[in-house]
Amino acid sequence: MPNLIDGRAIAEKVYVDLRREIAELKAKGVTPGLAVVLVGDDPASRAYVRSKEKMCRELGLHSLKLELPASATQTELLNRVEELNADSNVHGILVQSPPPPHIDEAAIVRALDPRKDVDGFHPENVAKLVLDDPGGFVPCTPLGVQRLLIESKININGAHVVVLGRSMIVGKPLALLLTVTVLHSRSRDLAEITRSADIIIAAIGRAGFVTADHVREGAVVVDVGINRVEDAASQRGYRLVGDVAFDEVSEKASALTPVPGGIGPMTIAMLMSNTVKAAWQSLGKPT
Repeated sequence: MPNLIDGRAIAEKVYVDLRREIAELKAKGVTPGLAVVLVGDDPASRAYVRSKEKMCRELGLHSLKLELPASATQTELLNRVEELNADSNVHGILVQSPPPPHIDEAAIVRALDPRKDVDGFHPENVAKLVLDDPGGFVPCTPLGVQRLLIESKININGAHVVVLGRSMIVGKPLALLLTVTVLHSRSRDLAEITRSADIIIAAIGRAGFVTADHVREGAVVVDVGINRVEDAASQRGYRLVGDVAFDEVSEKASALTPVPGGIGPMTIAMLMSNTVKAAWQSLGKPT
């Protein structure tokens, strides 16, 4: 069996540091505040929002949840975003993705105050990532992957890293954080390229896509995927699996993240970290 990388344990290390910073901020009269806007009734989105609310409570952050019906208009959502932009008690704003189809998500992201865009998707924060400006916010999942690799003592300097998936949420930001080869599901000679990788990061959104044939002996495999597959034996009727065929890949990888319990906890930890960072910046503290 490979070394299983415990994302929950590493997230707890992040929270130790954050609790100290939050106490320092509160001593200065500032409680970091995170607002989450949920449009519609998507079950997965609700589950993610509950996890974020729970962690805000545990850390002692000011937490605000705004729920809008699926019928909410673009204008109504933009108005809520503007109200949060103007709220001095809110340091971070997250509009849960995906919104209903009639909502222009890109326009909502552009409407966010980039100083409160703790998801890191505003064009200004993307530009700061490209320019290596530490004052911006890096998307939470890529930041979590980077932190997880560093905390696990996995050498990323000079390593051949292959990222499967080219989304703005994971693949493209990771290409800026690490020196990587970015592939997608239709890339030519995909398995041949991944077999040359020291580290494979799977974020392609297809259950079990990465098989043993994609992985060389001793590689590190980070599974970002979260997919529901039917499971009659489960009380819920489904189970969560990643983009990696865990059982067969575990026979070849030297280290592997589980799903759940790998990158998921790190994503939430980085959201909390970005919110605390935004609170410090509201006081004028340089990054």
